[in-house]
Amino acid sequence: MSITAVKGMNDILPGEVETWQFLELSAREVFGLYGFSEIRTPIPEKTELFCRSIGETTDIVEKEMYSFSDKGENSLTLRPEGTAPVMRSFIQNRLHNLDPVSKLYYMGPMFRYERPQKGRYRQFHQLGVEVVGVEDAKIDAQVLAMLHQYFIRIGIDSVSLQINSLGCPECRPGYRQTLISYLESRLDTLCAECQRRYQTNPLRVLDCKAQGCQAATVDAPSVIEHLCSPCNDHFRQVKSYLDLLNIPFEVNARMVRGLDYYVRTTFELVTDQLGSQNAVAAGGRYDGLVESLGGPSLPGIGFAIGLERLVLMKGEQRISAGGPQLFIAALGEEATERAFVLMSQLQAAGVRAEMDYLGKSLKAQMRRANKLNATFTLVLGEEELESGQAQLKNMSDSSQSVVAMDSLVAMLTEKLG
Repeated sequence: MSITAVKGMNDILPGEVETWQFLELSAREVFGLYGFSEIRTPIPEKTELFCRSIGETTDIVEKEMYSFSDKGENSLTLRPEGTAPVMRSFIQNRLHNLDPVSKLYYMGPMFRYERPQKGRYRQFHQLGVEVVGVEDAKIDAQVLAMLHQYFIRIGIDSVSLQINSLGCPECRPGYRQTLISYLESRLDTLCAECQRRYQTNPLRVLDCKAQGCQAATVDAPSVIEHLCSPCNDHFRQVKSYLDLLNIPFEVNARMVRGLDYYVRTTFELVTDQLGSQNAVAAGGRYDGLVESLGGPSLPGIGFAIGLERLVLMKGEQRISAGGPQLFIAALGEEATERAFVLMSQLQAAGVRAEMDYLGKSLKAQMRRANKLNATFTLVLGEEELESGQAQLKNMSDSSQSVVAMDSLVAMLTEKLG
């Protein structure tokens, strides 16, 4: 019996990985324009980090974390999201001492034990950003503008921005109690999961996809109507700055986040292309998170993008890696040896070159060059070695030109860039 991959954890193969590389490179380019620097954190972290940051009553902590004890009996968890590890690193390495404003981005695998489905896997990949040190609403708008520009850069326009405000520790407790009282009068219409969590995490009931829960909460009290004056002013400013930047958005008062650390601005980019898994990017403010993890009292905001969902949305627009710029078809032992040296010289000079390794016929080698989408093909045989010249064939129009062997590397390097 052959060994297969772990359920819900997928290989990314040649032909697919080029799209991933395009999405990652585009992120590096766009985020760099906005002054963000990359940070890389370990995949396993201490379990306590996620219990303290995400919240012990969240689905992630209660049901979905990949946790285990190492040989030192330390409880470790494969990171289920990226913000908490970045904040841990921010605090541990005292990045706030380097600059009062930290702009960071990350990319890599995350892990959650849940039922695998389209666009949602047990090992999934995110790229995300975090800004620490700015409370002003302009940074909220800038983060959303950058997210908007990223989707323009990767050629996906079938998304819409939804925003909300979840209030702060001053005004959210009052709203939370109002919502609990509202839900108590409708308990028998809620699903079993929402009946279980309506007191510990009532905002998640608003986010439940069960039809009964959606119908029961259609006229639920709005968090926006319960904002304190500072939160209301902040949300108004965020909307005003988005209007100034011509970033289209809609307010979704039912939108909540599944993690306890979010306050004030929250947002999602949603699409109608992925069925129930309609969010492709999401984030918001977490002004108390750094302090709750033992760091200074600093505000923060960030978002994460699900790469698997972006790949699904790219669909037929998959990015090609491009074939070799030159394929060398060699005939005979001496020509094969010469081709091998030539190929290595070209590769060292920055030209994508390839050759046959199996001693196949010229016809088979030309078929191989076609299959690889080679730009040019060079045929080397005894006659070419004796004359010091060879035929360079343009594979797009079948035109041919004679090239001198002793200047071949310099000529091809210049011709192919």
